This record gives sequence, structure tokens and C-alpha cells, in this order.
Amino acid sequence: MKLGEFELRAIETGKFRLDGGAMFGVVPKVLWQKTDPADGNNRISMHMRLLYGESNGRRFVIDSGAGTKLGDKMLRNYEIESGGLRELFLSEGLDPDLVTDAIATHLHFDHAGGYTFYGEDGEIKLTFPGAAHHVQKRQWDAALGPNEKDRASFFPENFIGIEEAGMLDLIEGEKEIFPGVRVIPTDGHTPGHQVVLIETSDGTVMYCGDLIPLASHVNLPYIMAYDHFPLSTLAEKKRLLARAADEDWILFFEHDPVIAGCRVRRNDRGRFEISETIDF
Repeated sequence: MKLGEFELRAIETGKFRLDGGAMFGVVPKVLWQKTDPADGNNRISMHMRLLYGESNGRRFVIDSGAGTKLGDKMLRNYEIESGGLRELFLSEGLDPDLVTDAIATHLHFDHAGGYTFYGEDGEIKLTFPGAAHHVQKRQWDAALGPNEKDRASFFPENFIGIEEAGMLDLIEGEKEIFPGVRVIPTDGHTPGHQVVLIETSDGTVMYCGDLIPLASHVNLPYIMAYDHFPLSTLAEKKRLLARAADEDWILFFEHDPVIAGCRVRRNDRGRFEISETIDF
């Protein structure tokens, strides 16, 4: 997709399944299964989709999927299908060594696992060795000292190597990382989660991360049970979806198995709904 001075490309890094009840919180299954049907174990289909972009000499990626370092139990329980990100980039005609910026919405395994991999010598390597890795400091601190709720989502091998290589950029609050790319903290899901705005002369794209993981989560009450602070998530969704509707943003969904992007509007009841789907 060409948008203003940016070239943007969605890259599918893998698939997995999570419990539907956990993904929709208090919303009854009779409602969410209409858009996200579950298998016999109540798990719904989800994708891992990163965004690659180029502009004015910067080459950036947002999130990185699950990578290749997960054990058999994780792979089995979540039916994870995920390959090497360097190989995937090369197959797409992209050189991972030329990436200048890697932006993490947060450091849960399905978003940050691809930033590192095990080399032939068994040592951790960076997938994007020349990239500054931009993470909110509050998220970094949460990942280094996870509580019992988060321990199954934060794996040090996914991110410690970034700091050891001197490629970690810790951010505190909203910031323009470089011209046209801005991060905004949204702490409802996990402290220091951030959405990414790509602001161009032809419009704005918001990479939603886990604030709005699936297209069905455009519905305000659809909030994950995984979220630390669901009422904060609700307030954040209200604020950013209002801007998206008023300013005609494109939303980019990381986990939806079908819809990569969309625009939203308010319907006649004042609720947000998808007005147009967008391909990347």
C-alpha cells in the first residue's frame, strides 16, 4: 500500500488459537461466536500480522509474531504455526539487516517472539541487528518482573538480547519516533502497551496491537479477559475509535484471521462499526 510518503506492507508471520471466552471477556459466547467461531476446545482462530514500512530512508517493522523459540507444550496448546522471521523477510524480497526501527506494541510472546532467534551456535541473535527497538519503559519493567498473571506471556529470551546488543530504546509516554511515526501508550491490556500511528499526507493508519486485536473488538464491550485494566481499555477504545471515525483513520488488526484493516464509523445508534475493509 502506498499512503503519502509511506510504503506499507502487511506480513503474515503465523497462526495460533486462543480461548474464545478469554478473548471476549464478559461478552456471551452466543454473541461472539457469530463472528469468531470456536473449535471443540473453545479456541478461536487468530493470525500474527506485522506491518512493514518504508519512508525517507527509514525501514521499520511493528511487532514480530511468535518466532521459533517456543517449546512443544506451547506449540501444542495454542496450535502455533510460526517460522523464522529472517527467512520470511528474505522470501518477501526484504533484507532484515536493513531494517532501521523495530517497534514493539508490547512484549507478550505472540508479539515479540520474532525479534530474536537461536543461531547455529545456540546463542540468541537479533532478527533485525541494525534496528533500534522501541519499547515503552513501563512495558520493559513489566516484562522483566512479571507477576503470576503475566508469567506465561513474557519470555526473557525474546527481548533480553536486544538490550545486551545495545539496540534498546526505552520510551516514556507519547513520542514521535521519527517523522510520521508516533507511539501512544494504552495501558489497559498491559502497562506500557502502545499503539502506533503512521501519519501521512494521505491519511493515518493506527496499528492497534492488543487494544483492538480482532475486527470484532471494534465493538466497545468486546474486551479481553487478559487485560489488566478492562475499564481503561474501554476508555482508550472510546477515545481512539472516536478519532478514527472523525479523522477517517485506517485501523490495522494484528490478530484477525481475515481482515487486515478497516475504516470505522458511528452507526445511527452511536456505536462504532466497520464501514470499509482495507487490504495491505
